[in-house]
Amino acid sequence: MRVSLDWLREYVTFDAPVAELARRLAISSLEVDRVIEVGVADVGDNLAHLVVGRVVEAGKHPNADKLQLCQVDVGEGEPRQIVCGAWNFGVGATVAVALPGALLPGFPGPLDERPLRGEVSRGMILAEDEIGLGTDHAGIMVLPDGIEPGTPLLDVLPVRDRVLDVTPTRNRVDLLSMVGIAREVATLFDGELLPIEVEDAPILHPEWVEVAVEDAVRCPRYVARVLKGVSIGPSPTWMRARLHSAGMRSISNVVDVTNYVMHVYGSPLHAFDRARLEGGGIVVRRARAGEELR
Repeated sequence: MRVSLDWLREYVTFDAPVAELARRLAISSLEVDRVIEVGVADVGDNLAHLVVGRVVEAGKHPNADKLQLCQVDVGEGEPRQIVCGAWNFGVGATVAVALPGALLPGFPGPLDERPLRGEVSRGMILAEDEIGLGTDHAGIMVLPDGIEPGTPLLDVLPVRDRVLDVTPTRNRVDLLSMVGIAREVATLFDGELLPIEVEDAPILHPEWVEVAVEDAVRCPRYVARVLKGVSIGPSPTWMRARLHSAGMRSISNVVDVTNYVMHVYGSPLHAFDRARLEGGGIVVRRARAGEELR
């Protein structure tokens, strides 16, 4: 299991260097295989070079059909001209920006101002893979509206994190979740467990789904709920980043939220398309002899 320390701090307060945290956990309850550095380097003022921007102008580069020429407000008064190769955004989009001087993962040196096909680019609009928050490079990250230009990107996304790669002992399955790790850390470091605020959506129009459990020994409890009006699409950037830190690949908002909840609570969760369930219900049973699943 991979434990993001940035994510863990949502559930417990603790004051310990990462090396001490790993050492105490290894002594008490689980193997800490390694500490993974995620995101951009925290050296000098590097994090100050990563900010939120708002696109105020965007149009085709005069000398390149595949490039956009953008003016981006990064909280400096005057917008910065930035050349970008992605087209999944336009005027008004809130984006992540690296300013000249930024050190980015995989780049040989600091970012600098440079001409691109005759137009100077004074920064870089970022995709998630360019700051280690995922693997997607199909387009840039589009952030939620309303974030003030110039806001440090660290205040919005986990652009810098450390992740513990851990293996609990066989008798501590409670540690296969973020809340389980949080309880252990609270005990070891006299920390405070933080309440998890969850708002359960009200049931406005009760609609039952049939669940038949044929093997109550291996599955003593199975609960289902019908959700309607769901639109399938990409997950928000912050969720994609957290799943990436946990070693999981982002699929879609519906799949991702089930994996997110599973990682937090350690309880398996799955989403079905009800229209594709034979009979509209769920049967929990062992496989029959010779049966195959696709």
